[in-house]
Amino acid sequence: MHKTNEKELLENVHNQLISEFSQTLEMFDLSPSDAKLFVTLYINKEPMTLDEMSQAMGKSKTSMSTGIRSLLESNLVERVWKKGVRKDLYQASEHLYRKFMSAYIDKWLDAADRQKQSLKEIENVLQEQGHYSDQKNRQSLRSRIGDMIEFLHLIEATFQDMDPKKQVKK
Repeated sequence: MHKTNEKELLENVHNQLISEFSQTLEMFDLSPSDAKLFVTLYINKEPMTLDEMSQAMGKSKTSMSTGIRSLLESNLVERVWKKGVRKDLYQASEHLYRKFMSAYIDKWLDAADRQKQSLKEIENVLQEQGHYSDQKNRQSLRSRIGDMIEFLHLIEATFQDMDPKKQVKK
C-alpha cells in the first residue's frame, strides 16, 4: 500500500473512532465537543498540551481550555507533570467505565436528592395550608407527592447499588 493512502486510511479510521465513541459518551451528558476532546486524549495515550489538542481538533486554544476545565470538573481527565515540559499537560483517565459510571451516577444521585428536597418543601407548604377547602384534592396531592418521593428513594437505592466506587474488585 502506498504511504499516502496508508496515512489517509489511518487518519480516516482515527476520525471515525473519535466520531463514533464520542456519540457514546454524549449519552453520559457530555457536550459533543467535550466528548470528542476526551476521546482524542484517550486515543492519544500520551499527555497533551492545549496547543496539541487545539491542533488535533482544529479548534481554538480557548475552546480546548474550556473543554478541559469541564472534563477536569467531571474527573474524566487529569493534569500531569512531565520533566522538562513547562506547559500544562492533560491525559484522559484510564479507568473509563468506572469514571463515567461514577460521574453519571453522582449526577443522578444529586438530581434525585434535589428533587426530593423540593418535593418535601412543596409537601410542607401543602401541610401548612390547613384551611384548604378541597380536602380530597389536598389529600390526593399529598399522596402523589409521597409516591414521587418513594420513587426517588428507589432511584437512589438502584444507582447506589450500581456505583462502581462501592463495588469490590474481583
